[in-house]
Amino acid sequence: MHILFVTIKIKPEHHDQYIKELLLNAKGANEDEPGCLRFDVVQDGQDANTIHLYEVYKDEAAFKDHQASAHFKHFGEVAGEWRDGPSVLHIGPNIYPSDSDWK
Repeated sequence: MHILFVTIKIKPEHHDQYIKELLLNAKGANEDEPGCLRFDVVQDGQDANTIHLYEVYKDEAAFKDHQASAHFKHFGEVAGEWRDGPSVLHIGPNIYPSDSDWK
């Protein structure tokens, strides 16, 4: 498994645009990428302009397929300037449930 936790801060004036484009990317990953097992988008409970992503891919190759997808590239082109600073990225291996227990 290849798992990512990403925290993104959005410039307040671009919040709605950013969310719209982010959801297109997330839906594309969930619906069109067999190697993507999860792509969750969570709004921070304390700050509406902070978004957390939880992404699970079968392996690193599946994540690279995601990065090569049209929806990912489009998102990168339109949303980059709408972030308020760099994203915080954590990547790690799966512990539980075991890789074979993922549905």
